[in-house]
Amino acid sequence: MKFLDLAKVYIRSGGGGSGCVSFRREKYIEYGGPDGGDGGNGGSVYAEAVEGLNTLIDFRYQQHFFAKSGQQGMGNQRTGKTGEDIVLRVPVGTEILDEDQETVVADLTEVGQRVLLAKGGNGGWGNLHFKSATNQAPRRANPGQAGIERTIWLRLKLIADVGLLGLPNAGKSTFLAATSNARPKIADYPFTTLHPNLGVVGVDGVEFVVADIPGLIEGASEGRGLGDLFLGHVERCAVLLHLVDGSSGTLLEDYRTIVQEIGNYADVLAEKPRVTVLNKIDTLDDEERAFLKEELEAVAGGPVMLMSGISHEGTTEVLRALRAEIDDDRVRQKIAEGGDEDEAPWQP
Repeated sequence: MKFLDLAKVYIRSGGGGSGCVSFRREKYIEYGGPDGGDGGNGGSVYAEAVEGLNTLIDFRYQQHFFAKSGQQGMGNQRTGKTGEDIVLRVPVGTEILDEDQETVVADLTEVGQRVLLAKGGNGGWGNLHFKSATNQAPRRANPGQAGIERTIWLRLKLIADVGLLGLPNAGKSTFLAATSNARPKIADYPFTTLHPNLGVVGVDGVEFVVADIPGLIEGASEGRGLGDLFLGHVERCAVLLHLVDGSSGTLLEDYRTIVQEIGNYADVLAEKPRVTVLNKIDTLDDEERAFLKEELEAVAGGPVMLMSGISHEGTTEVLRALRAEIDDDRVRQKIAEGGDEDEAPWQP
C-alpha cells in the first residue's frame, strides 16, 4: 500500500427538500384545508477517525463527496425523506484544514472522534405551516435550504511516542528494524526511506511506537531534498531520538545540521526532549568511541549514548532512556490536566 499523508477533498452537503402546497380533498368533507408536508433535511458530511487505517491513499482515488439532498414534501402531511449522511473515514492523527491549508478545522487524535464538516440544508415548510385564522387556504411553501460546498485538506500526522531524526544513512531504519517487527527498506545510499515507517518497540515488558521519517539534509526546512514534508509526523511525539552517524567524517556538522533544521521548522520540535545517540559504533574502536563521544557531548551540551543497530550493542539502554522520557511526558500531561503526579501510570 502506498503512503499518502496529504489529500485535497471536495465536499458538499445535501440541500433541503421543498415544502409542498397541497389541499385535502375527500368526498363528503366540505372543508379539507391545507395538508402540504415539509421537505426532508439534506444529508450532512462528517469526518471520523477509525482504526485500521494509516494512510490517506483512499482519497487519491476519490476526492468528491456529495451528500444526498432531502426529498420534497408531499400531500396528506407527508414529510420528505431525509438525505443520507456521508462519513469520511480517516486515520487517527488526521488534521482537517480549510482551503488555505492553514486554518485547522479539526484534529482527530482518538478513535471514534467525529466532526461535522458541512451541515445539510433544512427542509422547507409546506403550506400546512402557514395556516392561520385569517389565512385558512395558504398557497405558499418554503424552498429547501441549499447545502454547503467547501474544499478541505486532510493532513495525516502519525501518532507515535518516539520520532527518529538524523541525516540520510544515519541508521534510523536499521535501528527500527533491529528493535521492532517493522521491515523498512535498508540500503547503503541516501534517501532509502521515502515515506514514514512505524514500529512497535518493546523493552522491560512495555511497548511504545517509534516513527522513522526520511532523512533530513541542510536546507530541508526550505524545501531541499524531501524538505519538511514529513516533519509533521514527529510533532506529536513525546521524545525525539537523534541518531548521529559515528562513521561520518563530519560528525559535529551533521549534528548541528539536524538541530538547526528542526529549529527552523517549528519551535515545538526544538523544545521537545531529545535523546542523542552516537550510532554505528561497531565501526569504531574503544579510543575512537571515547573521543567522539566527548566531542559530541561538548557540542550537544548533554549526555550522548553509544549504540550500534547492526550489532545491537547499546540498543536496550537507548530504549530504556526513551521509555523514561515517555514516562516523564505522561506525568507532565497528567499534571497539566489537573491530575496528581502519583496518578500518572504508564499507558502503552
